[in-house]
Amino acid sequence: MNYAASGDLFAPQSASHVNSFGAHPTANQESEPKSYGSAAPSIIFNEVSIRPNQSEDAPITDVPDGGLKAWLVVVGAYLALFSSFGVVNAYGVFQEYYTTTLLPNASPSVISLIGSLQLFILYGLSPLIGKLFDTYGPNILLPLGSLIIVASMMLLSICQAGETYQFYLCQGVLFGIGNALIFTPALAIAGHWFKRKRAYVIGIIASGSALGGIVYPILLQRLISSLGFGWAVRVAAFVTMACLCISSLTIRTNLPLKKEFSLAGAVDFSGFLDVKYTLSAIGAFLGFYALFIPFFYIESYGLFQDVDPTLAKYLLVIMNGLGIPARILPGLLADKVGSLNVLIPTMFLSGVWCFAIWLPSRGAASVTAFAALYGLFSGGFVSLLPSYIASITPVEKFGARLGSIYFVIAIANLVGTPTAGAFLKEIDQKHFEWLIIFTGTLILAGAATFTAARFVHARSVFARV
Repeated sequence: MNYAASGDLFAPQSASHVNSFGAHPTANQESEPKSYGSAAPSIIFNEVSIRPNQSEDAPITDVPDGGLKAWLVVVGAYLALFSSFGVVNAYGVFQEYYTTTLLPNASPSVISLIGSLQLFILYGLSPLIGKLFDTYGPNILLPLGSLIIVASMMLLSICQAGETYQFYLCQGVLFGIGNALIFTPALAIAGHWFKRKRAYVIGIIASGSALGGIVYPILLQRLISSLGFGWAVRVAAFVTMACLCISSLTIRTNLPLKKEFSLAGAVDFSGFLDVKYTLSAIGAFLGFYALFIPFFYIESYGLFQDVDPTLAKYLLVIMNGLGIPARILPGLLADKVGSLNVLIPTMFLSGVWCFAIWLPSRGAASVTAFAALYGLFSGGFVSLLPSYIASITPVEKFGARLGSIYFVIAIANLVGTPTAGAFLKEIDQKHFEWLIIFTGTLILAGAATFTAARFVHARSVFARV
């Protein structure tokens, strides 16, 4: 049996309906895929499905599950997310510098919208780019995305202080498009080379974005103080260019591609007729509305609380650093107990940390503790959502159903951090407290909504959901 890439993450492998992880669901049972240890805000949209164009009994030999070529692809995909989404994860550095230096007359809400645009475009374009990847592979998407990302960063380095629209166009729109062209192929390519190790490999690839969220903030903060903003961003662009050149040379497809491009099945809104799916969409909207607020504002809050500036600059690094295990461990645990059974407590605890630690924090120790714990637990929410959607969706509709969820998430990302910024009309304790309460309430509301979906799915507390 041969394989072809498709916009669906899972598709029947034979007449016996073998899912992409080798499970054999019954005729009346939807396939329940293993969870992915990935994403961050990592997103898994497309992977590999298969299209029978040989005999149904032909052996599965197309996916090597290892070897030099396969692991070179992993290195390339890791570097792709390191150098693209890693810059997104460093936006807290830009937020603070724009607020204090380059765009002092712009409100925090307006400035945070620049970063939100990147995430909105990333999620919103995922269905389209997934379909393009299915047909054309990475050979066009990766070089084009790399060119756009490097060009956007070079243009960002010459943006004029006070000209907010220039930052919107260069960093929000242009970088967002380039990042979307890189992100989906970098994750989807794992399915071309790995089957049994796929969840593990995707976790490795997605952790590149977390490492980028450590390296780029340190790089930018050090160079801004010594070389100035322009050259700091240019150096970051050169690092990004080097990584993406390696990615473009090493990432190659292994399975046949579709012969014709089609947008059919990119999204499917019929899933909202299912109560579990609708509750999941609401929970995702609430969660993603608030998820990135701490990443955008933790450095500003640390400086406001008189945390030593040297330490304050590393709060975002700490938050992203703990995101590395957060992208791998929850997926491994969810394989055994169920995606939603892991997603709910990690999301719930993320909200609890906002009220229990962030809200009363007044010094370096408590602010740092919040950054570490929030980074560790919030990553689980991002990585487990696609897996649960797969478990409640017919295999042939998974890509389209997840595409619909991502449109919901795109809107939440677009308005979430700017809404939070609106609370900071004045930089004082009262307004920060309202921002923190808003963040924690939305995350807990999202956790409660997923809890409702979990008990609609199965009333037993011990059920694997």
